[in-house]
Amino acid sequence: MPLIVSRIQTFLRLESSAGILLMLAALLALIASNSLLQNAYLTLFSTPVEVKIGALEIAKPLILWVNDGLMAIFFFLIGLEIKREILQGELSSPDKATLPIMAAIGGMAGPALVFVAINASSPGTLNGWAIPAATDIAFALGVLLLLGSRVPASLKVFLLAIAIIDDLGAITIIALFYTADLSLTALSLAALGIGGLIALNRMGVKAVTPYVLIGLFVWVCVLKSGVHATLAGVVTALAIPIRGHRAQSQSPLHRIEHGLHPWVAFGILPLFAFANAGVSLTGVSFTDLLAPLPLGIAAGLVLGKQLGVFGATFLAVKAGLANRPTGASWAHIYGVACLTGIGFTMSLFIGTLAFGDAALLDQVRLGVLSGSLVSALLGVAILMAAPNFERRGAIRPVNQTMTRDLG
Repeated sequence: MPLIVSRIQTFLRLESSAGILLMLAALLALIASNSLLQNAYLTLFSTPVEVKIGALEIAKPLILWVNDGLMAIFFFLIGLEIKREILQGELSSPDKATLPIMAAIGGMAGPALVFVAINASSPGTLNGWAIPAATDIAFALGVLLLLGSRVPASLKVFLLAIAIIDDLGAITIIALFYTADLSLTALSLAALGIGGLIALNRMGVKAVTPYVLIGLFVWVCVLKSGVHATLAGVVTALAIPIRGHRAQSQSPLHRIEHGLHPWVAFGILPLFAFANAGVSLTGVSFTDLLAPLPLGIAAGLVLGKQLGVFGATFLAVKAGLANRPTGASWAHIYGVACLTGIGFTMSLFIGTLAFGDAALLDQVRLGVLSGSLVSALLGVAILMAAPNFERRGAIRPVNQTMTRDLG
């Protein structure tokens, strides 16, 4: 038990630092896109990069190597986190999982409905309905952790659980709705690779190298199949053993997750943010935000997320299906619901899948950045004011347990 608590605390500290670094990367991208560095910035990420081995050729601009290649490693890490949480963590039993699952479902449905309502008369942008449905785990947790002891520790675990379920939902959405024309040959080869991963797991292979090599093969096949290549990272992660050679030894899953997380948090995600957050603000006015695409994204993140997460949480508690997090008031929960509107990384990523037109991608960035910023500021303001509501007796926290206190 102390070991699990220690790992969660380490994870949360990493997320706080990673969130700050993401903010800086996004700021640098905006500066580069709106200065004399604009041409250099655009040229850098449009640089063609080619890998060729015999008849196999992968030729893409640098930005797609970031989005399809490095982000596959990010999704690999997400897959490891999802597997761990389902088998050993905060999603391992119904009493722990009910509240964050319902909150996450509400938090995905609400933004999508808001987006569709605003874009109903604009068929060309409806494909972006899933963009505001995603929560950026690093950003949201980073902002929450900056508040320190002002918020109950149980809220941090609650937000972490919501974000992980949200990631699982985003993975499912990408697989079902954002795929190109499929190549049956490539998919068949990918299926063979996945069979190999399952066989390694069933045979009790604990060495990491075989999983990585077969995972790389699956990634190439999925890349060529038309399904988005990042999903190969998730599939590979689910095959990694969660048990070690002995009961006391560290499992391959925990070892990889612990070693990989800093590289993703401090390398891959900031690079992705720098490559994708650059939007030229030249000539941009407030009326540009009122176009259906950016308005739908921003409103989905700001309004849809908070209403979906808070509404689903409220209904679950009032129906007796779950308890509120330990020591948390409704004001605390509402503040966390606002923070889930920080979409950023995942929203930008889904935006790159939904639209290929540069002008539409600029609108996506504008909507994601503005919606995430407003959600962050609103969530911080509500969470900082929450103790005042409690002292005035307007809201009383309920000492019911959903998760263990981090101490």
